[in-house]
Order: sequence, then structure tokens, then C-alpha cells
Amino acid sequence: MASMKHLFPIVASVLCAQIAFAGGLELASPFTDGLVLQRERPVPVWGTAEPGRSVTVSFGGQTLMTTASTSGAWRVDLAPLAASKESRELVVEAEKRVTVKDVLVGEVWIVSGQSNAEFPLVGPNPRFRDRQGALVAQMTYRDSIRFAWSNGGPFAEKPQAKTPNRVEWKRFTPKNLSEGRSFSALGVYFALELYGALDIPIGLIGPYWGGTAIDPWIPDEGWASRPDLEDIRTRPFVSQKDWTNAHKEGVYNGPHQQPRVIWNARVAPWTPFAVRGVVWYQGESNLVDGPRYTAKMHAFYAGWSKKFENPDLKFYYAQVAPWGDNRIAVLQQAQAQYELEEPHAAMAVINDLGNLRDIHPNEKELVAKRLAVHALRRDYGFTDIQDNSPRLRSWKVENGRFKLGFDFVRNWYVYNPDRAMTVGFEVAGADGKWHPAELGNIYKDGSGNPDGKIIGTELEVFSRDVPEPEKLRYLHQRPWFGALYNDVNLPLGAFEIATSAN
Repeated sequence: MASMKHLFPIVASVLCAQIAFAGGLELASPFTDGLVLQRERPVPVWGTAEPGRSVTVSFGGQTLMTTASTSGAWRVDLAPLAASKESRELVVEAEKRVTVKDVLVGEVWIVSGQSNAEFPLVGPNPRFRDRQGALVAQMTYRDSIRFAWSNGGPFAEKPQAKTPNRVEWKRFTPKNLSEGRSFSALGVYFALELYGALDIPIGLIGPYWGGTAIDPWIPDEGWASRPDLEDIRTRPFVSQKDWTNAHKEGVYNGPHQQPRVIWNARVAPWTPFAVRGVVWYQGESNLVDGPRYTAKMHAFYAGWSKKFENPDLKFYYAQVAPWGDNRIAVLQQAQAQYELEEPHAAMAVINDLGNLRDIHPNEKELVAKRLAVHALRRDYGFTDIQDNSPRLRSWKVENGRFKLGFDFVRNWYVYNPDRAMTVGFEVAGADGKWHPAELGNIYKDGSGNPDGKIIGTELEVFSRDVPEPEKLRYLHQRPWFGALYNDVNLPLGAFEIATSAN
């Protein structure tokens, strides 16, 4: 490709605003040996050099030139690249030459959230590692799958342009997947699913932090997109040395939980690195938000898509699994509502994978598969895949029974260990008292024992104690576990309806 000149003095100066130029050519934090670049999208490459210095970037037959701004910042955008397992060099020249070796091109995803995103494939704590991760790790050799931790600082008041530690891209090998507390199990299984289907390089970036709310992960641009969250956006920052118990309020139980502060430290240094999307597992720390969590998810996506300069950024997330808190259904419904409102998002229902004695269920492979089917269908052309859990479409009451219609169901199945056909429905009448409900269209085999099948795609739900039902809810009571699945074994999520709202 012929040389092209790209000048980005304003954008680049913002990117590097937190770095005082120290002399000599430097690339931004993501650009180290072994990295994976995103295919089929413009690929920003940026860094610092002497102010006014000409900078040349070469990769994959492209050579681009720009000039470092008065602050020393520079940036070029490589034209979209084809996927390639070929190990190539990214060369940048200014007052010196910097070579990034062993660069692949494929699909790049961010894996983020709180402890269930952080939950490692292998680790020293038997209660905090994947149930089969050590077995999987010792058999996994995938040179074309690479991962990198974000290597950001703990939290920061302002967006940081560089990570405090050098980013290392590591291959999927038994050693790299087993060292210490390894990379996210969710991310590992997600990458293996994509690689198995696509056979192209996969890159994973891992900014996550256990016990964190969504608030510190949202950049300022995200908060600004939601006038209904202005009270949070304008919340004054309190430094760690000034933080006291008097500052605790709601999800803000420590200085690291304040709005935007983890974004500033752990994600901002990666922007605007080209990525396909984000895999997100978080929500347990926002139980106090209830329905307001939907607005926060909108702010999250608006901020991330803008800062990564990707209006089509894909956002696939896990609905939280039950762990014993009776507020979970409201949060789950807030997460489900967001999926209806954001066309670039999709949710994995995992209410069958919880653990009432541990907030960290150790089955992450199935969670990853339920997220991967979204990507395979929506991003990679596997249109025959059914990727959605059942979704309530319509309802009515006839002869004392709720009749419920659903999308994304060809057949219904009930999976209970004891083969019982009970599921977590409840109905209430005018008095508002909830009563356990049962299914009215159960299929039974010749012996009269239920075999898990249900007649038809419409569900009939009733209670003999409520002859005139007005309300219905699903999975709002202990143990909150889902046992009702569609034909591709994706579970139905929690919901609540009332005839007055129909």
C-alpha cells in the first residue's frame, strides 16, 4: 500500500495526556511482542516521540506516516487487516526504531467484570478455581490464542495513558494457563469455543477486579450519556488517604468503588485499541440498585463503545446466578431489560448454575458456551445457531390459568434431579399473596411418570389456591434455580407480570 500521512494531534494528545514526554520513541501499552490485532476494522497504533518528529508505522504491507504533536503524542490507523496466523513484525520508526515481534491478526475480546469474571482457570484456592481447569490446562496448546492482563494500577482519579507495568501477551500453553492464579476461566473457555469454530487467532484482554460494582468501570463519557444518572456523575472524588467510613454509601463501600476510577486505571490505557467486543460478568455488587442497574449498563456500553471508537462494539454478558440473596430476581430482571434495549448486547441466562453456599459457582465452561453462541451467530455467520434463552412474548388468563407465549422455544423440557415437574412459578390473586404454581400441560409417558417433556410451546400455569389469578412470577423464591429449558438447553430467566399491565 502507498504511504499515507495521518495527523491526529488533538486525539493523540488526549490519549497521552497523563504522560510527560521523557524522550525517545515509545509505543502505547498494548503494543508488545505476541499481540493479536483485530481483523476487519481500522487498527489504531499510537504512542509518543519527540515533538514534531516524523513517525512511520509499517505492518502487513502498509506504511503510514504522521508527526508527533507538541506534546509528543502520535497516532496512525492501519486499514482493516485480514486474519492471519503468520508471525509478523510491527515496525515503528522515529528517532529510533521499535519492533514488535510475533504479531497475529484475528479476533480480540475484552473479558471484564468482578470476581466471577476474574475466577481463574487454575489457582491455589480450591474454592476459587474452575472445577476442571487444571485438567483442561494441561492439554491446551494453542499458539494462536493469546491473553494479556490489563496490568493497570488499582484505581485512579483521572484516565491513565499507560499501564504501570509492561503488558505481556502470553500463548495458551499448559505452563501459561497454570501459573499462579491463571487467566479468567470464562475467558479461556470463550476463546477456545471461538477458535474451534473459526480457526483464526484469538486475543483476550483481562481487566477485572473481584467485588467491584459496575460504577468504577464506567468512564465519564458513559455517565454523561445518562441524564438520569447525573447524581452519580457529579459525585465528588475522594482520595484513598481521605477516605473514611463516613463516605460509604450504597455500592460505594471503598475508594476503589467510586465512579470511573477502575476504568481510569485498568481500561483507559488500552483505548482506542481495536477490539470486537466485551464479555462481561458482573452484577452481584449492585444488588442495591434494583431496576436502576439497567441505566448503569447503558452508561457502561455508551462509554466503552465511544472510548474504543467502536459504535458496533459487541457486549455479551452473564446474568448473575443465584447464591442465596433474596434480591437477585430484581437485578436479573434489570439485566434482562437491558438486553431488550441494546441491539449490540446479548445475555446468557445461568440461573441453573448457581451455588447457595458460594457466590462463585465453579462451572465456567457452560457460561462461556452460552456467551460464545451469541458471538458465533451474531458476529461470525453461524446463522443456524439458536442463541437465545426463552423470552416471554404474550400472556392472558383463561379459566383461572395463565397462558404464556414465548419466543425462542420449539420444545420445553424440565430438568430436576428427582425428575419432578415442579418449577419456580408463583401466582397471586387480588389479595397479593403468592402461592406456588404448577404446570398444566405436562406430558407423561405410559407409566404415568413425567419424563421432562411439556406439551406445546405455550405454558399453562395455575394454582389450585388462586382461582382468579392476577399476578405471576418466576424464580422469585428460594432456591431461585431454573429448571425450565428450551430445545437447545438454554434456561428461562426470572420475570414477573400482572394482568393489569398486559
